[in-house]
Amino acid sequence: MEEKVLTNKKHGMLVLLLTTVLYVAAVGGCVFGGMTVSRGGSAALLVISIIWLCIGWFPYCGLKVLKPQEALVLTLFGKYVGTLKGDGFYYVNPFCTSVNPAADTHLNQSGDVDNKTVKPSMSFALNVGKAEVDLAGKKISLKIMTLNNNRQKINDCLGNPVEIGIAVMWRVVDTAKAVFHVDNYKEYLSLQCDTALRNIVRIYPYDVAPNVDTTGDGIADEGSLRGSSEVVAARIRDEIQSRVEEAGLEIIEARITYLAYAPEIAAVMLQRQQASAIVDARKMIVDGAVGMVEMALDRLNQNSVVELDEERKAAMVSNLLVVLCGNRDAQPVVNSGSLY
Repeated sequence: MEEKVLTNKKHGMLVLLLTTVLYVAAVGGCVFGGMTVSRGGSAALLVISIIWLCIGWFPYCGLKVLKPQEALVLTLFGKYVGTLKGDGFYYVNPFCTSVNPAADTHLNQSGDVDNKTVKPSMSFALNVGKAEVDLAGKKISLKIMTLNNNRQKINDCLGNPVEIGIAVMWRVVDTAKAVFHVDNYKEYLSLQCDTALRNIVRIYPYDVAPNVDTTGDGIADEGSLRGSSEVVAARIRDEIQSRVEEAGLEIIEARITYLAYAPEIAAVMLQRQQASAIVDARKMIVDGAVGMVEMALDRLNQNSVVELDEERKAAMVSNLLVVLCGNRDAQPVVNSGSLY
C-alpha cells in the first residue's frame, strides 16, 4: 500500500467561520421564524433553522489540527483515503476516522505519553476535551524517537553468556505501511530489535579470540563485541533496517548502551582477564630484564672494568634477573673479601 498525502485540505479556518456564521444565522432564523409563525406566517424559516441547529455541529467533526512533525492516517468506511502531514488547520470528510494501532502501546522509549493518567481534579476538563484527547492519541509522530530496548542475555560465538542492551533511533517515514502492513509498528520494531541483536551478537566473541571469523570471509580476524563496538552497532542497525522496511520505519542509528558478562560467569572471566594481564606484564618485565643484563655485560666487557669467567657471568646474570624480575626490593649482600 502506497502512502497518499492529502495536500488540499487546509480549509479548516474557512469551514469553522462559515459553520459558526450559519449557526448564528440559524439562531436568528429561529427568532424571526417564531415571530412570523405567531403572526400567522410561514413556518419554513423556523423549521430550517431548527434543523440546522440540530445537525449544524456535524461539520465541526471534520476539523483537524496538526502540529509540526505529526501525521494523521484517515479511513472512510474502512477504506484508506490518505494521510495528513505537516502543521496546519485541516478540514476533511466528517465521516473519516483516524487510525493508529500503536496509540495505546507504551514502550521504554521517548515520546510515549499515557493520556489516560489524569488527576481527579482534571476529570471535568477531560470530559470537555475528550475529542481532542482522542485525536491526539491517533496522531502518528514523525519525530526521531529513541527506543531503549531491555537488556538481553545472549551467548557469544564462544558460548559465553553476555548481557547487552542497545538504544535505537528511529522514525516513521511511510504512515500507510506503518498502520496497515503490521499490526502494531511499535511492538513490531521492539521484537525485530531483539531478533537482530541476537543474530549479530552470536557472531562475535566478547573479547578478541583466536581463529574466529566475524566477517564471513573465511579469514580469522580480531573482531569482538568489546573492541569493535562501532562495527557491531552498524551491523545491528543494518539488520534492523532490513527487517522493518515493510513497516515504513527508518532506523537512523543503533548504539550499544550496556555490555558485560552475565553474572554467573563474570567472576571467572574477571580472573581470566587478570591472569592474562599478569602474564603480559611478566613477559614485558622479563624482556626488559634480559635486555638490561645483556647491556650490563656488554658495557663491562667493552670498558674492561672486570674480567669474569663463565661461572661468574652466570652468577651475575642470575642475581640481576632476580633483582629486576622480583616483586620486592632486593636486599643486597656486600662481599668484603676476594672476588674469588
